[in-house]
Amino acid sequence: MPVPPEYYHATEQFNQFMVDARDASNLETTNMAWNMVVGVFQAFRRRLTIGDALCFANFLPPGIRAVFVADWDANEKRVAFGSDEELLKEIKSVRQQHNFSPSNARSAVAIALRRNVDVQALERLLRDISDQAFEFWKVSEQELRNAETNRSLKIQLKDF
Repeated sequence: MPVPPEYYHATEQFNQFMVDARDASNLETTNMAWNMVVGVFQAFRRRLTIGDALCFANFLPPGIRAVFVADWDANEKRVAFGSDEELLKEIKSVRQQHNFSPSNARSAVAIALRRNVDVQALERLLRDISDQAFEFWKVSEQELRNAETNRSLKIQLKDF
């Protein structure tokens, strides 16, 4: 069997996801979006059983999957889904001094995810996990329409 195409194109697909997260959050760079993405994935992961988290991870494209499972403490106590304010506080707690997560961090990452996966399959999976899991990743049609797109990937290079 040949190597699946999603592995050949993992870097390109991951870069597109990060650009989508940057754009949906209206941040300037993908570096600024990084801690937001990590925070959202960690906040979601803490609310799942290990089995549900692995089902979600297996659904994700390889690069995004790597972020979702990175630094995972499988013995960490599972927590309940809380209010939007509690979730945002948790998202912003990831590397606080370098975390630029805006108030729409969760929906920004949800928009980026939806732009890079089969949305119907994502929604089926989330509904199978729980109503709260589905709500965590829910995005309104207006949010999807309003999210900025088509900005180029900014790569900052140093002259040596």
